[in-house]
Order: sequence, then C-alpha cells, then structure tokens
Amino acid sequence: MSIRKKYSKEFKLEAISLVVEKKYTCAEVARDLGIHNTMLGRWIKEYQLNNTQAFKGNGKLTPEQLEIRRLKWRKKRMGATLSSD
Repeated sequence: MSIRKKYSKEFKLEAISLVVEKKYTCAEVARDLGIHNTMLGRWIKEYQLNNTQAFKGNGKLTPEQLEIRRLKWRKKRMGATLSSD
C-alpha cells in the first residue's frame, strides 16, 4: 500500500507559477518537481477556479461548503425527528 504524499500550499503555488507565469510546460515542471503531470494540471485548474480559496487544506471549508454541511445536517436531523413521531 502506498502512502499518499501531501504538498504544501506554497509548493503548489510555486509549481503553478512556473507554468502560468514563467511559461514552462506542465510536463517540464512535473518532471523537474517529481510529481505527476495530471496532478499539476488539477492544481492549475483549482487555482484558476478558486484563486483566493485554492488549497485551503483539510478541514478548512469555504463558506459555501459550510452552508451545505449545515443544511445536510439539518435535513438529516429533521428526517430523524419526523420518523420518530
């Protein structure tokens, strides 16, 4: 079983910068950093979609994610209340 490697936000942003700002190819950067090309592509996509909120880390949810979690919890609780009547 392989251990999943974790990369810091700074590492990801530097890798993205090499592609976006310095105009290196994804393949070049991925090879030089020892990461998979598709992983770097996912990082770039996430950064482009959520620039300021990209790579928040485990447990650090966006306000939208917090609201969804709260609504799901409420729905689950309401369902349990209705079924016990």
